[in-house]
Amino acid sequence: MTLRDAQVGQNYIVKELDLEQVIKRRLEALGLIHGTKVQLLNQNRKGDVVFKVRGTRLAIGDKIAASIFIEEVA
Repeated sequence: MTLRDAQVGQNYIVKELDLEQVIKRRLEALGLIHGTKVQLLNQNRKGDVVFKVRGTRLAIGDKIAASIFIEEVA
């Protein structure tokens, strides 16, 4: 499942970032790494998402959200 497919208000764990190296490093610098807990806060019809990671709210576009693979917190 990708971050774009997630449900608002649910918690997830990041499994993989399948992105260009520059974008991947920037997100890693912001704390979005393998095993990090994220919570989806909002999602619009275009696919843009707002999520919370390590106490910070981040907004990303549709293409990036589709490249972040997650799994539900058990």
